[in-house]
Amino acid sequence: MHIATPRFVIVLGSVTHGCPCGFYGDYKRQCQCTHLQIQRYRTKISGPLLDRLDIHVEVPAVQYQDLAQESGGESSDSIRHRVNAARIVQQKRFKHHRIYNNSQMAPRLLKRFCQLEEDSHRLLEAAIDRLGLSARAHNRILKISRTIADLEGLEEISATHIAEAIQYRSLDRGLA
Repeated sequence: MHIATPRFVIVLGSVTHGCPCGFYGDYKRQCQCTHLQIQRYRTKISGPLLDRLDIHVEVPAVQYQDLAQESGGESSDSIRHRVNAARIVQQKRFKHHRIYNNSQMAPRLLKRFCQLEEDSHRLLEAAIDRLGLSARAHNRILKISRTIADLEGLEEISATHIAEAIQYRSLDRGLA
């Protein structure tokens, strides 16, 4: 099995804190930054650079109680099984296209493998219009949606998959 590697990896560093003081969205400490300071801080990452990142999410600090308690989530074995099954589906899908996974799809392949039902199409259109997303962000949302459907073992991309993929573009949404 061939696993494709990304063309480049970007480490965002301190910008992932969300603001200059580092406490934006922190449940324990109050952010002291003004709205304007936060906006300036976040513009250090250019729009064209953000467009090239498939997923960007804000991850809040984890409370000690959550770290110390037994996890009731999905097991690593279960996750590994779903990921491997999705990879196999993608390899079969692209066996005649010289690519190996959804992230490598060119726009012509997006049209073929990411066809949307009307409700999914309307949701994506509304997000593009409201959030002012670029064509590149649109394509990345489709690729992520395709992957989410693959992880669920589904051929069709649903509005739920589109909604989840849009949530993974948090920096496109600006300030909450």
